[in-house]
Amino acid sequence: MNKQPVNRQPAVAGSFYPADPQQLHLMLDQFLTDAATNAQVPKAIIAPHAGYIYSGPIAATAYARLKKAHDKITRVVLIGPSHRVAFRGLAVSRAETFTTPLGSILVDQAAVQTIVQLPFVEYLEQAHSAEHSLEVQLPFLQEMLDSFEIVPIVAGEASAEQVSQVLEMLWGGDETLIVISSDLSHYHPYARAQQMDKATSDAIEQLDYQLLGAESACGKVPVSGLLKLAQKKALSVATIDLRNSGDTAGDKASVVGYGAYVIN
Repeated sequence: MNKQPVNRQPAVAGSFYPADPQQLHLMLDQFLTDAATNAQVPKAIIAPHAGYIYSGPIAATAYARLKKAHDKITRVVLIGPSHRVAFRGLAVSRAETFTTPLGSILVDQAAVQTIVQLPFVEYLEQAHSAEHSLEVQLPFLQEMLDSFEIVPIVAGEASAEQVSQVLEMLWGGDETLIVISSDLSHYHPYARAQQMDKATSDAIEQLDYQLLGAESACGKVPVSGLLKLAQKKALSVATIDLRNSGDTAGDKASVVGYGAYVIN
């Protein structure tokens, strides 16, 4: 019998973000200090997932808003797109903890067991083992929250309805935060990317998930599911940061877009 993974080890520490805990803490602290805000705590956020030098400042604008709820949020439902493995539906993991250089985070096993009953949710370790879209969000959460569990979900080819159904099952109350991991446009010249990302942000704010295409956002699947549920629940979405790699740490010839959004 294959032994199931007890712990999901970091796959991109040392490449997407520092592997040294002290360096990582200092980097996050700087991003979050720069983004400090007194705005209300969101129910859900959409944050980018590139290397921290590129997208960290943008992600921090969303995470900084969790400060007042550092002791209230005890569960985070985290959905990001699959970059390495093609599959249908949504993938969960049998891992009991997910580890970063800042420590290990418990997985909410009861929540995982609840959603895996759905016909389009399955255990698929290879979807999780090398995936960065969830992993890069974890140190931000560890920096902002006191004690919490996660429900880590990698999205394959799934409908907005399927993602929405899972989110509704796990919605909870003030103790539950929803985090959707997504970058925006990929590898266009700076001005073109700005134009595309502005159109995408407008669609997100209007909850018009049907307008999002594969080019709009790599996390189109989980973003669409969240927007569908936001429509149903009459929630609103606000764009709080919209930049690209040409604004942070890259050249402007070919950029990746990053947006931070809050849902209340």
